[in-house]
Amino acid sequence: MLTEEQITENRATLHELQIEHHDLDQVIAHLMLNPPPDDLLIRRLKKRKLLLKDRMTLLEHLLEPDVLA
Repeated sequence: MLTEEQITENRATLHELQIEHHDLDQVIAHLMLNPPPDDLLIRRLKKRKLLLKDRMTLLEHLLEPDVLA
């Protein structure tokens, strides 16, 4: 069971990750429309975005335990 402090910290972290995820999504979309000479940057940004999504999912599960549990 999480303490109120842990819940507050996790919510703040989740919010920061959501903002970064959204920002990366916008950057990736822009770069795909105006591609750089190679696509290494886009691949790195997409990988970072996936890592953020995984962390967000983990935090969401911590904050909202399974109803069936």
